[in-house]
Amino acid sequence: MAKVVIDGITYEVNSDNNLLQECLSQGLDLPYFCWHPCMGSVGACRQCAIKQYRDADDEKGTLVMACMTPATDGAIISIEDKQAKEMRASVIESLMISHPHDCPVCEEGGECHLQDMTQMSGHNYRRYDKKKVTHRNQYLGPFINHEMNRCITCYRCVRYYDDYAGGTDLSAQASHHHVYFGRHEEGTLENEFSGNLVEVCPTGVFTDKGFSERYSRKWDLQVAPSVCTGCAVGCNTSPGERYGELRRIVNRYNSEINGYFLCDRGRFGFGHVNSQERIKSSYRRNRDGGKWTENVTPDEAKASIHTLSKSEVIGIGSPRASNESNFALRCLVGENNFYSGCSDVEHESLQLIQTLLQDSKFHAPSVKQIEQADAILIIGEDITNTAPRIALALRQSVRQKAFELAQANRIPNWQDAAVRELAQHELSPLSLLTPYATRLQDIASDCVVDSIAALLELCVDITSEIAKEGAGEALSPAGKIASQLLAAKRPLIIAGTAAGDVNTIKAAANIASALHSAKSQAIDLCLTVAEVNTLGASLLAKSENTLGQALKRLSEGSVSSVIVVENDLYQRADTETVKTALAKASAVVVIDSVPNRTTEDASLVLPATGFSEHEATYINYEGRAQLSFQVHRCHSDAQPAWRWLSGKEVGHVDDLIAQCSAQVKELACLSELVPHTTLVAGMKVPRQSHRYSGRTAMKANVNVHEPKQAVDDESVMAFSMEGMPALKDSNILATTWAPRWNSNQAISKFQEEINGELKQGHVGSLVFKREIKEPIQYPLNAPSMNAPGELAVSRAWQIFGSDEMSAKAPAIQQRMVHSYVGLNPDDARALGVQTGDSVCLANLPQSLIACVRTQQASGTVSVYCAPKQINPFDIPSSVSITKSEDAAADVNLMSGLLLSDCKGVGQ
Repeated sequence: MAKVVIDGITYEVNSDNNLLQECLSQGLDLPYFCWHPCMGSVGACRQCAIKQYRDADDEKGTLVMACMTPATDGAIISIEDKQAKEMRASVIESLMISHPHDCPVCEEGGECHLQDMTQMSGHNYRRYDKKKVTHRNQYLGPFINHEMNRCITCYRCVRYYDDYAGGTDLSAQASHHHVYFGRHEEGTLENEFSGNLVEVCPTGVFTDKGFSERYSRKWDLQVAPSVCTGCAVGCNTSPGERYGELRRIVNRYNSEINGYFLCDRGRFGFGHVNSQERIKSSYRRNRDGGKWTENVTPDEAKASIHTLSKSEVIGIGSPRASNESNFALRCLVGENNFYSGCSDVEHESLQLIQTLLQDSKFHAPSVKQIEQADAILIIGEDITNTAPRIALALRQSVRQKAFELAQANRIPNWQDAAVRELAQHELSPLSLLTPYATRLQDIASDCVVDSIAALLELCVDITSEIAKEGAGEALSPAGKIASQLLAAKRPLIIAGTAAGDVNTIKAAANIASALHSAKSQAIDLCLTVAEVNTLGASLLAKSENTLGQALKRLSEGSVSSVIVVENDLYQRADTETVKTALAKASAVVVIDSVPNRTTEDASLVLPATGFSEHEATYINYEGRAQLSFQVHRCHSDAQPAWRWLSGKEVGHVDDLIAQCSAQVKELACLSELVPHTTLVAGMKVPRQSHRYSGRTAMKANVNVHEPKQAVDDESVMAFSMEGMPALKDSNILATTWAPRWNSNQAISKFQEEINGELKQGHVGSLVFKREIKEPIQYPLNAPSMNAPGELAVSRAWQIFGSDEMSAKAPAIQQRMVHSYVGLNPDDARALGVQTGDSVCLANLPQSLIACVRTQQASGTVSVYCAPKQINPFDIPSSVSITKSEDAAADVNLMSGLLLSDCKGVGQ
């Protein structure tokens, strides 16, 4: 620590940081534009000018930029110095010369960093009256609007998009006051994290296109803390609602998980909540005719479930349903009759993952900890498409080599331009062992694309080389990877369930175990799963209770009825097995928010609320339990699934959380997530801001008399603008606002320090307790050999489309692709197939698009199954392929693939 004097007051600061970061960490107000907590300093905007003095006798001082000045011990500075304040005001005036001053119609108005800094600097009068420089805006795809005239040339956008997120299609063009930030030509921004430009940009140059079409000011949105349900990372979000409609999602800071950024699936994939397809009331279906025969009242529906529970009934939960809904189903049908709803192959992998997460030899790293890894091995996973936020973290982890070089040359890490110039293309090792090319290849030191069987053999060799501790870089690929992991201070192994083979997880465990023996330290082992609550659902089900067993019991008639909660079984097992099982059941009750193939086979359908319409807990890939609050009420008959399944003894969701925590020892920590029911003077936290408008007129079209304000008896939050603001309790911080700070940059006022934890914040509770266990070498069972003429199948994933619920969002649908088959060029020539042709897979009635990939191993194919087109479980582990007589696919169907999965695609 160092002592710095700021305007006559002595502060203890971190000498590893610059003065701007430390001033903000101390709660001081100092304007800035180009600096960002995650991207360091480049000194582009000159807005953070301060006066620095040589010693206590120096009366003149020198103007310096706080973001480019280290916080050295004994430094004496002034933020309030007259010359520094005049400099900051003149800089703002210069930046604003060509700004359109369109705040009343700008989507950023009211949460604009430029507005805040302009007022903070004291600039309030425009002297320039000449012609402004104007620009032509570009079409940037379905997610982002472009308004280049609002730009102040802070360079944040390209620094984030290119340097931080790994994008290649956004750049700074031209020079002087004609600098233009955009693409070389109009088109969709290709990067999977482009939506963060909306929050990174301090003005309104990049704005949320969907939000702009259904626009509300920030202060008119009803918000609450939530958890993203797009994948298993569990990023924290702040959804905003107006007039009963979810309008947007923005990032909510969590120091251990998402930090300041979200992926585009999480940001734009909420459209299913507003979908016109939503199931709004209960109905019975004539299962012979396939059409509903009558609507059912909520009381009649609950009575039907109560009657059904007295018979032989099984319950199939869901990895996308909350812990409370799955637990309520388990209570209703009994533990022996509850099934998690995961596919059999995933269920097997999850049992192993649970064991590994409890082993003290391994450590499940958070996203923040993944960024600190200095050697990484990924086995079988396409992380960008299955756990995108982790992929963004990996792009930061490979910079550990750059920081190492900077430290050796006494350059602080926050000197971003200097560190990048020094490191050039030097990156920490990242080794990819995958069945097809992935988006992370641009930062990979080693990449092996081959069949799963070949990759498993390589993993065995890596384990052996680590055990020898004598591998060298000049040796085989296995020796090189082993030496990289052994030399690392914090190696990281990544595997998961998306590969569809438990052996990849076993291989990862074996390598991590060998590293543990060699290095005598807990090894970071990141095991990814598919959905938001995959681990939670798995913990509630017995290890022997597989989905295959459940469907078998229905088919054989040993049970007569089934209750399915928020799950499309046709995406969990092959079509014929599911169809036969459901047809045999005398009653099929399905609780879900939107229709799917399973609801079509139901005899009774009950509407469930969307993720933003109820309070719930979820458990992410590392076993971190988190609480997601209700954002807004549902105005149909939909209820949380647990409410349909629970009796009158469960009045509030907190009651159910307490029961689950008490009865399921693995989930004992859930009770820690529930905040106190009352705060200061009994006041709750308002979901609406202190500037919320229109409340007395929002229902004037229905009745001129203002209805009673909605009362929330179940939560610490209120559907009101009255109460104790979150400024006093950041444990439930939904939006960031502080005096003089209306933009998301206000987050610094809620942190212990910049990039640190939230004051009084809750990063979630870890479920698994690690114990010392005996070393185990897991035997690997290689896949069976392919029959003559057949190719080994690996399932491909897409960030836009693979998730069942986000695939229903209109914006996401514009980026989704048709089902395709990735083929090796040699295999394609042998079949007479070119990219864009239609091909048939054995046993599949549908045709798929062929995509010839230069980095697809010979003898293998990668198959992407688009939603509603193909059930992935209908495809065997090896297939024969023939060219279809169907017309060649429309080029437009390929465009999304070429954008989102362009690595290794060629004619």
